[in-house]
Amino acid sequence: MDENMRPRPNAGFSNWVGGYRSRALSAGVSGATFDRAFASAGYIPGVIEKDRNQAEFTKSLGDYLSTAASDTRVETGRAMLSQYSSLLSEIEARYGVDRQTVLAVWGMESNFGKRRGEIPVISALATLAYEGRRGRFFEQQLTSALKILQNGDVTPENMKGSWAGAMGHTQFIPTSYEAYAADFRGDGRRDIWSDDPTDGLASTAKYLSNFGWRKGQPGVSRWYCPRASTTASRAAPRKARPNGRRSACAPRPAARSATSAPPRSSCRKARRAWPS
Repeated sequence: MDENMRPRPNAGFSNWVGGYRSRALSAGVSGATFDRAFASAGYIPGVIEKDRNQAEFTKSLGDYLSTAASDTRVETGRAMLSQYSSLLSEIEARYGVDRQTVLAVWGMESNFGKRRGEIPVISALATLAYEGRRGRFFEQQLTSALKILQNGDVTPENMKGSWAGAMGHTQFIPTSYEAYAADFRGDGRRDIWSDDPTDGLASTAKYLSNFGWRKGQPGVSRWYCPRASTTASRAAPRKARPNGRRSACAPRPAARSATSAPPRSSCRKARRAWPS
């Protein structure tokens, strides 16, 4: 691991942790849980560097997609679909989310479990909360992470993830984990960190199901918005509905080919089907 990604002492950080402790305890975290979690925690300078240089914002769309959806990743996905066919079928039956979608999320988020993250989550989230750019958000995530530890799903030593605190096979942030993580086999732990992807993949399907995923509908659809409504739609809130629906838009007519030009009276809009 890069030395800049290892926790280190920092006086300002330690002072912040001291002040945060009372807020965490007021939110329901026990003193014992807090003290154990922060026993080896520290400030990680590399986390701040990563926060300032996220690939999604520094690469062109073409460059990003060439890596995210490479031929190698697609081939690996086909192999994983075969290897985990039985598990994915069980998950699909319980949550109603097709196996290909669950697999695609797994591939995008951690390259099928190969890159689940090795950064201590408590240190990473505490560093971001202390730094302050999105302090309120990351303090909320930190408090949720402490509650996960308190629940016994994972130990502080094994609670590792990305520099931003995303965890496990499909990179759940702590608040999403608390709300949607699944104990698929009923063993008493919602384990998204281990090499076994069962709970991670089930949690992903549960998450999508709770946000209104509709099995059998396309992940991406092409929609048209009447030109007359363009101004109004820009002024209105743009909160997405499940499967990308917006009341001002209508689906592309089936008679038109995917590559044909839109009619002059309308504007073409592509909508993603991920839940808002």
